[in-house]
Amino acid sequence: MSKREVPIVIITGYLGSGKTTLMQNILKQEKRKIALIVNDMGSVNIDASILNKSGNKLLQVEMVEMQNGCICCTLKDEFMAEIERLSADKSIEAIFVEASGISEPSSIAGAFINYEEMTPDTRVYLKAVVSVVDVDRIYREFLHNLTSEEENDDGDIINLIMDQIEFCNLMILNKTDLLTESELSEVKEGLRNIQQEAEMITAVHGDVDLDVILNRPDFEFEEVEAYSAVQKALNNCEHDDEKACVDEYGISSFVFEEKKPFNREAFNKLVMDYPETLIRTKGYIWFDDDWDHIQLFEQAGRNASITEMSQWVSAWPEEELAPVLKDFPDLTDDWDEVYGDRGNQVVFIGKGYEKAEIVKLLYDCIEEK
Repeated sequence: MSKREVPIVIITGYLGSGKTTLMQNILKQEKRKIALIVNDMGSVNIDASILNKSGNKLLQVEMVEMQNGCICCTLKDEFMAEIERLSADKSIEAIFVEASGISEPSSIAGAFINYEEMTPDTRVYLKAVVSVVDVDRIYREFLHNLTSEEENDDGDIINLIMDQIEFCNLMILNKTDLLTESELSEVKEGLRNIQQEAEMITAVHGDVDLDVILNRPDFEFEEVEAYSAVQKALNNCEHDDEKACVDEYGISSFVFEEKKPFNREAFNKLVMDYPETLIRTKGYIWFDDDWDHIQLFEQAGRNASITEMSQWVSAWPEEELAPVLKDFPDLTDDWDEVYGDRGNQVVFIGKGYEKAEIVKLLYDCIEEK
């Protein structure tokens, strides 16, 4: 097995958060020779063209442009081939990957970890997943819950931003010059509600010292996955406890589990008048008018979305279901005679709420059969 000696740093963050500006500043520092992979979803890679204008210093940095795809799915093979090609250059000390603003970092990191495990002779290893956060946008659109129709349509965007914040081991709070000290403190407190472990540093115009990113403990997937308040609740909360779990930040959380389906109309009404004490909600649900599909429910502030996912196993045709249950008997461990594998499992995170009141609101959305 070869020595793992070339660190990989994945830079994530929503569109406009400042990832490209961060990379421009890193490239100008010349502390180490780094390679940069830029992943853009567009047919014309604007980010890469901007980076190319950085001047002569960029000539000392190997840069690869990747277009028309996402590095965690359609470009996975090409992505890893470029990683290996760059790491073969013994002068390169680190490889930075600027992910698309609409990428989910857990998918990228998971694919990379799987590759590490399957490729014992690789020289590369995942060093860090960095989330660049636009604190001005978080303050205006998330913490203060703008209520225009346009903003209400952006629930999926806010949930993606939350996913990027939850799954990282370094948060760069960018554009701090646009907020007052008290406003920035509000943002920090809000971010700590959903991500309590990752190091948090502030920046203006993406100006961050390269050593701050590279001089840190190596990335551990399971450890970082457990950083999010959602995962902490799933790992630590007693589902049958009368009270919600409360952590050192005063954030309380609990997991709601129930086999019976929600009434769609009643649940939508609850979402429209969602308790303001709930900061973040995430989980799988199902409705009594659709016995086939799993629904993903996500909420952050006043932004919420319900997304139809794959089929429940018990919704499969009998001729397909029988052999699956025979080959995978563990599927029947939590199998209900009426509902099969269908069920609701949702994590609720907030401050100052009563668990019993939230649970009552949920059961009010469940029709007795």
